[in-house]
Amino acid sequence: MNLFPKFSQALTYDDFVARYATDAQKVRWQQVHGQVALTPTQRDLLRTFTRRMPVICLAGAWCGDCSGQCPIFAHFAAAAPVIELRFLDRDDHADAQLELKINGGDRVPVLVFFSEDGHEVARYGERTLSKYRQLVRELGGAGCSTGIAIPGDPLLAQITQDWLNEFERVQWILRVSPRLRKLNND
Repeated sequence: MNLFPKFSQALTYDDFVARYATDAQKVRWQQVHGQVALTPTQRDLLRTFTRRMPVICLAGAWCGDCSGQCPIFAHFAAAAPVIELRFLDRDDHADAQLELKINGGDRVPVLVFFSEDGHEVARYGERTLSKYRQLVRELGGAGCSTGIAIPGDPLLAQITQDWLNEFERVQWILRVSPRLRKLNND
């Protein structure tokens, strides 16, 4: 399935949260958004991005992993205007969810990165390596991601860096692409 046409149906971060989140969920999303702190090095890196990068995030406002990670993406897009970030609700876009299953399951958030002319470049989701390392450490008992941000939580910084690494990887794919270099005369 070509997912790029979904980009025009997708919502901005603020519109997605406003439309799909309950008041309690909005608090969780706002709490994490306020906790995300990009380092000067991360901001400098994002400012080097020059190639337009449309990104669709399949998410659910109810999802703890989404409320814990999607605000990170919003910070990236704010720091690098070439990142055109849009959100699709998992339940309202069942066809996209079917295409973006992970390990046979309906997982969110899942990001799909595109070139400026609509070619899919990469998919990444639903948790980062740092998050999975934490889950493995906690495997001794039943657990559920709550989406609650803890001030000064080093895991949030690690997850932010994990996601930034993927955004950076995609930007460099786009920058060195012979097809896009020819298209942009660079």
